[in-house]
Amino acid sequence: QVQVAESGGGLVQAGGSLRLSCTASGLTFGDYAMGWFRQAPGKEREGLLCINWTDGITYYVASMDGRFTISRDNAKKTLYLKINSLKPEDTAMYYCAARPYANCGASSTGFNYWGQGTQVTVSS
Repeated sequence: QVQVAESGGGLVQAGGSLRLSCTASGLTFGDYAMGWFRQAPGKEREGLLCINWTDGITYYVASMDGRFTISRDNAKKTLYLKINSLKPEDTAMYYCAARPYANCGASSTGFNYWGQGTQVTVSS
């Protein structure tokens, strides 16, 4: 049974940083591209970025402004997202997801295993 679980969210002041983690089990981690998504209140879920098995990164949002860093540790079956200089508009539920292909797609589709999300709240 595949399980994906996020952690590391919380309440942080604007300008601060967070590192989110996502652990996966029940799958061969290196066979999956892994992505981060978020859903802000009242908005649709949006894909942020994806990392493939060789650490190639695909950005699904054009204006990432360099504040988001994705990484993975295949040995630990863990995905990370570091967010710097947090802004109130970054407030959202953050999800990680696994895509059953080694490479990221051009669009944020094809992810079929999802975690429950971790809440990030940024105060001004």
